Amino acid sequence: MIALTSNGLSSACLMTEMSKHIKKGKAALVVTADNVYKEKNYHVERLTNELQLMGLQVDCFDFDHQTPAELAEYDAVEIIGGNPYYLLHSIRENGYAPCLAEFAEDKILIGCSAGALVLTPTLNLIDLYSQEMNIVGLKDLTACHLTDIQLLPHYSKFLNHYDKFEEKCSQYEQENDCHVIRINDGEGIFVNGSEVTIVK
Repeated sequence: MIALTSNGLSSACLMTEMSKHIKKGKAALVVTADNVYKEKNYHVERLTNELQLMGLQVDCFDFDHQTPAELAEYDAVEIIGGNPYYLLHSIRENGYAPCLAEFAEDKILIGCSAGALVLTPTLNLIDLYSQEMNIVGLKDLTACHLTDIQLLPHYSKFLNHYDKFEEKCSQYEQENDCHVIRINDGEGIFVNGSEVTIVK
């Protein structure tokens, strides 16, 4: 099962929906997307608390310094936000794609912001807004493609932050013959096989 969120399980409705799927066990909170602060990222405490409320024991985990075999020992994985280019680069360089695909099939995989974007088909939409974040020089923006859903997180927050924010998204949809689901903080999309639940 995959949960694509804007900023984690940050609302009662998201926690309620997740409680239908999650079982007690161990969760890995992946901090790789914050290539500067890692486990000291200011969202880590809140995200950890949310997972603990779900009955999970939580460890910080870093794709840059740990192995897919270690990740496979967990029952749930939540990938925090940060730099989606750096995160995707680390997933590729360290061989995490097959492990994440297994989590999507058999366990719980939660993505927050950049952590959600890397689970979708591509980073092409985000590249229209944040090319300066591509510090690793990614040329191929194909993401893990664990779902066909394309999303735009933090929608209302960034609507007036970026020039022509909605216009660029609408044009992207037209040019790529796709639909982008716009989600705000506290909202998310649950993908369980062929069943898709949008929580707003």
